Amino acid sequence: MTRILKIISNGLAPLTLLAAVAAYLHPPIFLPFSGSFLWFFAATMLALGVVLDPAEFVDTFKKPREIGLGLATQYSVMPILGFVAAYFSGLDPELALGFVIVGCAPGAMASNVIVYLAGGAVAYSVALTSIATFLSPLVTPSLVELLGGVFLPIPFWPMMNTILLTVLFPLVIGMALRRVLGSSLKRAREIAPAVAVTAIVIIIGYAVAANQEQIARVGGAVFALVVLVNALGYLIGWFLAALYRFERSYQLALMIEIGMQNAGLGVALALQHFSPETALPGVLFATWCILTAAGATAFLRRR
Repeated sequence: MTRILKIISNGLAPLTLLAAVAAYLHPPIFLPFSGSFLWFFAATMLALGVVLDPAEFVDTFKKPREIGLGLATQYSVMPILGFVAAYFSGLDPELALGFVIVGCAPGAMASNVIVYLAGGAVAYSVALTSIATFLSPLVTPSLVELLGGVFLPIPFWPMMNTILLTVLFPLVIGMALRRVLGSSLKRAREIAPAVAVTAIVIIIGYAVAANQEQIARVGGAVFALVVLVNALGYLIGWFLAALYRFERSYQLALMIEIGMQNAGLGVALALQHFSPETALPGVLFATWCILTAAGATAFLRRR
């Protein structure tokens, strides 16, 4: 059982790609999840709450400058990139809004693993992702309303409520469970990553299945924009961290944090409050940034 859990936990990139391909070739595999994808996303945040260790934040909070600059970069660079890509793409408003939603999401929790494997500042990555996630119920809908309102009306309060119920509350509950699990905590920490990976794979699979026709029609153009936004996120994160005079491990962590968005949250928000078409950029971004991060990690480890 432990071996299976490890295979799932370490297989986010190939499992996501496999689910996306399977969903495109045979949508009925994932379409039954149409009414439950929010529960799956909540499960990822609950699992991550169990994994997060508050003690990891202690040293990082001794560097408030790095935290403040990291958050400011997270919630400015990617929202602007998402908006610019949407505005100049010529895509339908529903698709364009999808880029804005992805850009306004917090950093992906998977980035913490990538930072660890790449040799970056893990505690800084965990703290930055966690604080950005805690702020997301207010910041993400505000940015989407500000930038995405150019394309479509934005339901601010329903979006905020969705993030509270599927992100913040499950994360807090997961962290609280650490106190009551006692001797079972070690086992829970083994299971939690596999639960998170499984849930994300199902969400991505459903979103691909719901967008099969759109992918066939405009998938190439959307994918090209996804590649561009992701690459610019990494590059800008790297150069801004150098401008901030971060030490190298922090620079590497910030680069990964900026480039890897919580596209799973973007997909969940798009599916819940807009059309399935709006989720397409998030689907492609989630798949692509996981693959690029995995490739970058392998390269950095060799260096």
